[in-house]
Amino acid sequence: MKQARDLLSNLKSLAGPLPEFHPNEITNNPSDLFLQWLNTAIEEGVNEPHAMTLSTVDAEGAPDARVLILKDVTRDRWYFATSLASRKGEQLHVNQKVALTFYWSEIGRQVRIRGVASEMTKERNTEDFLKRSSAAQAMALIGNQSKTLDKREDLESELLKTKDLVNQTPKTISPNWKLFAVLADEIEFWQGDPERKHMRVQYKRNGEQWKHRLLWP
Repeated sequence: MKQARDLLSNLKSLAGPLPEFHPNEITNNPSDLFLQWLNTAIEEGVNEPHAMTLSTVDAEGAPDARVLILKDVTRDRWYFATSLASRKGEQLHVNQKVALTFYWSEIGRQVRIRGVASEMTKERNTEDFLKRSSAAQAMALIGNQSKTLDKREDLESELLKTKDLVNQTPKTISPNWKLFAVLADEIEFWQGDPERKHMRVQYKRNGEQWKHRLLWP
């Protein structure tokens, strides 16, 4: 078996063809540019373009990250949902500063977002929870995310109970389910280039206004 470094060195990256990104395409507001890029990712057949990495820190300042799904985008805000009983829910309770990362390898594009996550209203939480599939609702209603699972059969047993609850009482809501909005403070758009002449645009928010600048690759 080859050593890891040999396997990795033989893998291609940014092989292309990749779309170009020009300074004249930069918008005044980064959410507009993000939606343009998201639509391009969808049109180009990027697998799960709404998947993003949410990065948080715990009480000791140690970083943590996981992939979840983007729920919505509005002016300067990106939305995701989670259980407050999960590890990320506990970390968000301690520190609301987060980072979101999107990477669409098929088109060589990355978007990095830094901001502060805030809980949405009870009505928004309920609306988001009820939009989930019945299977996803049943899993969330178990409420043991990130806790120790002694044996796989325990999961199946609990899932049968919550599936029955969802079927009998379809409006049941997990009390721990929360929708969060990330108010962005800083956003970077990165367009990869096969010759490594990457195009980088960084936005920084000042009140209600945004300023942007180009960065060296």
